Amino acid sequence: MGDMGQGQTTAIVQQCLDALAGDSDPKSIIRSLLDQSVSRLHMLCANLLYRSYPRLLRPPVNLQADELLSPVVERLLKALRETRPPTVRRFFALANQHIRWELNDLARRLDEQPAAVELREGLFPAPASSGSGLTPQTRRMLAAIDALPEEEREAFSLVRIHGTTQAEAAQVLNVSTKTVQRRLSRAMLMLADSLADLRPHQPPTADA
Repeated sequence: MGDMGQGQTTAIVQQCLDALAGDSDPKSIIRSLLDQSVSRLHMLCANLLYRSYPRLLRPPVNLQADELLSPVVERLLKALRETRPPTVRRFFALANQHIRWELNDLARRLDEQPAAVELREGLFPAPASSGSGLTPQTRRMLAAIDALPEEEREAFSLVRIHGTTQAEAAQVLNVSTKTVQRRLSRAMLMLADSLADLRPHQPPTADA
């Protein structure tokens, strides 16, 4: 049933995108597109929030996925006035980008509150994957992900950042699960190579 629902969502979203490409007054089509994809957008918001920005779940922000969804939809409304994603894959890549931008903006505003930052650092140390952009390591990791080739970046973002299954990622990207696995493996190898100096140094062995 889950696969059928995912497939139906993909087909309906593609129909909306096709209609959007040839319509001179796209407001109603954009609204329909966002209405049809809202469940998957909510899932992407929740996965990225809980996996990569957990400090935004805590005081003083107390962010919930439902609250994140609203500004993300507003961002997409504005973006879709200027761009016309031709495929479901491109549409959710656009959504992924705007979810990350919204979360980064929220994290940045939190960091600009000295009292909140002091409290957080004293009681709730932020993980390296929080996406706050404060540390050089965080900036490098985000830059390395953004620098991946498009196919590898999409697979990595969906599976490792958003937390979707490989089967769900395959539905979004309109490829096979095996293809997602290959792209994810390539992405991991590329990131391991570009971020090799960030690995913890292993102490020398007795034989060294």
